[in-house]
This record gives sequence, C-alpha cells and structure tokens, in this order.
Amino acid sequence: MLTKGRKVTGDMGAHYAFGPLEDDVIIKHRLLTRTTTTRGEPPLKKLQKKFISFALEVEKDSNNYGDCERLYKAFLQEMATFEVPLLKSIAVVDANRREKESFNELQENIQRQILQTQTDIEDLKRQLEEAKIERQHKEECETIRKLIALQPPRSETQKTISDLEKEIASLEAENVAGVRTLDLRKKQFSLLLHVVDELQNTIEDEQKSLADELRTAVEETKNGFEDGGSGGGASEAMAVD
Repeated sequence: MLTKGRKVTGDMGAHYAFGPLEDDVIIKHRLLTRTTTTRGEPPLKKLQKKFISFALEVEKDSNNYGDCERLYKAFLQEMATFEVPLLKSIAVVDANRREKESFNELQENIQRQILQTQTDIEDLKRQLEEAKIERQHKEECETIRKLIALQPPRSETQKTISDLEKEIASLEAENVAGVRTLDLRKKQFSLLLHVVDELQNTIEDEQKSLADELRTAVEETKNGFEDGGSGGGASEAMAVD
C-alpha cells in the first residue's frame, strides 16, 4: 500500500518529499498498474473488472452465450487498450536502454580521457621537477665556477698548503712531546701518590705502636701505684703495734 507523500514547504517552494526508495516503489507501481494520474480508475483495475465479469458470466449455468461473447469482446478490447501503453512503455524502455548504453559509452570515453589527462599531468609534473633539478645544478655549477675564479693561483695555493703542512707537522711534534711529558707527569704523580700512601700507612702504624706503648706504660704505672699503696698500709699497722 502506497503512502501519501508529506508536503514540505521551504525556500525551493512546495514539493512532496519522497526518498529514493519510495520513488522507485511508486514508479514501479504506476508502471505495473498503468496509473499515471490520480483521476479516474486505473487501467489494470478496469481490466481486472472486465475479466471478473466475463469469468462470472461463463460460470453461470444459464443459456447466456450472447452475454459471454459480449463480455469476452469487452475484455479483449480492454486488454488491447491496456496493451497499447505497455508497448509504448517497452519502446520507451528500449530507447532508455539504448540511451543508457550510449551514456555508459560516453562516460567510459570521458573516464579514459580523464585518466589520460591525469597521466599527462603526472608526466608534465615529472618533467617540471627534472627541469627544476637541472636548473638548480646549472646554478650550482655557475656558483662554483665563480668561487673558483675568485681563488688565488695554484702556485700560491700550493705554497700555502706546504706552509700549513709544515705547521701541522710542527704542531704534531709538539703534541707528541706534550703527550710524552704528560705521561711522564702522570707516572711521577702516581709514584708520588704511592709514596704518600706508604708514608701515611707508616705514620699510622707508628702512631698505633706509640699509642700501644703509652697505654702499656700507663697501665704499668697504675699497677705500681696500687702495689705501693697496699705495702704502706701494712707498715703503718706494724708501727702502731
């Protein structure tokens, strides 16, 4: 059952809003029923009524050959009337199919032309990039040529190189001598640190020995005082007696 389109108003004026799927359903329905307008009875419904009337008349048991023939001719006439638009629709469909094939062929030609144009554009871009690179190389070569022209003669350059090589050799000799001196200083410093370490260990050992001797002397003196104190008390006791 077809639904009635909702009327929509806007900037583009009044129109009936149907989606693409609804449009397809409406078009198919109108083609099948031959309904092109909302006025009058659809042709397919008329044909159906003629056929039903003829079938009902045939099924009657009474002697009604005249009515059957009349309804049969009316049904054939209605069928012929219904067939003419169908033939027209077939012709339109064939024309549309041929037009669609022509359109598809034209679209393929346009697509091929677009692809060829894109290929040509890519080739032109590549040629432009190559031309830019070649021009850049030429400009670099010209810059190098100008720099070379500004340089002094080869003899002066060679003399400068010889002087620099001599200076480098002298600096390398000084560097070698400095490295040797630095190595010697490192060895002397390591030896000095070793001597200082040994001396510190010796001093610590001597201090430890001295501390032990002092502790021993103090203990001996303390013990002597204790022994002397005890002897003096006994003598005093004997004197009193």
